Amino acid sequence: MWLLKLLLVVLFFIILYQDYKDRLVYWFLYPLIGVLAFVIQIAFLPLDSVLFNIGINLVLVSFLLLVCYGYTKLRNLEFKNSFGIGDVLFFIFITFSFSIISFFVLFLFSLLFSLALHFVLSKNDVNKTVPLAGYMSLFFGVVYGITFFYESNFLYAY
Repeated sequence: MWLLKLLLVVLFFIILYQDYKDRLVYWFLYPLIGVLAFVIQIAFLPLDSVLFNIGINLVLVSFLLLVCYGYTKLRNLEFKNSFGIGDVLFFIFITFSFSIISFFVLFLFSLLFSLALHFVLSKNDVNKTVPLAGYMSLFFGVVYGITFFYESNFLYAY
């Protein structure tokens, strides 16, 4: 199990590097994260619970994306210019990672972490876009990294 977590952490940091450096991430990294997170969650929970978690997490993410889409339409912005496809893919595949409450809390804090980190790092940055998937990957990479030292059952508990 630790090897899968290590591989997942490495993938998170690859996404961070690519997104921060070029604002482009190889698309196949997102499904790899989803598959690894799914396999890790399956080790802790029965399949029906995991599928239920993923379903509810997808509903939460879909609602958030719908709100973002509505906001961009209200402000007369183009969704593709305000929210990258890589961010959408990251949102979708990270839903495979945790139980419902853990996912909601971690997802919310990863967004707040991304906002704070962007404010700190963007003072001298000429690039106006936010590497959201990269910043969130850093957050989730640290969360999974912590599970090397502490029991991770709390991430999958109800």
